Amino acid sequence: MIDQYLTFLIAGDPYAVGVAHVREIVGFDSPTRVPGTPPWIRGVVNLRGLVVPVVDLAVKFGRAASEVTRRTCVVIVELQLGGEPVTMGIMVDAVSQVIELTPEQILPPPTFGANVRIDYLLGLVTTANTFASLLDIERVLTAEEMLAAEDSAALSSPRGSANAVQVQGG
Repeated sequence: MIDQYLTFLIAGDPYAVGVAHVREIVGFDSPTRVPGTPPWIRGVVNLRGLVVPVVDLAVKFGRAASEVTRRTCVVIVELQLGGEPVTMGIMVDAVSQVIELTPEQILPPPTFGANVRIDYLLGLVTTANTFASLLDIERVLTAEEMLAAEDSAALSSPRGSANAVQVQGG
């Protein structure tokens, strides 16, 4: 069985997610900050009337905030979080390509010891003489973290939840 993965750069490092999760890729438009959200949530954008949170995975992974360039874009992904469909945006430095992989081509994540989180990884794949980290996007953006972020945004905003809110006139 062959699966497709979208590859992209975050903080200069290659990553990939399953194409099955990718809804679309949109140009980067400065998101609106939402008070009370964690630093790794850049804000929200209006995607044809749907308010979509944009996550800066560089910050979530302990790196400096991503710099915005002309190649910066947002990968819109659809996930199942807590049994509910959720649309999220992932800020990336640049999209690279779609690759096709068989399960045999995916290397298991390395063992680093107890203090390093590898539960975000499905494995590693080789691309252009380097490794790309294959992300388990539903673990990277866990239901608990997103609900906590949503609750803090709702407490800070008189309009309520920042997730899946319809905007009039979008």
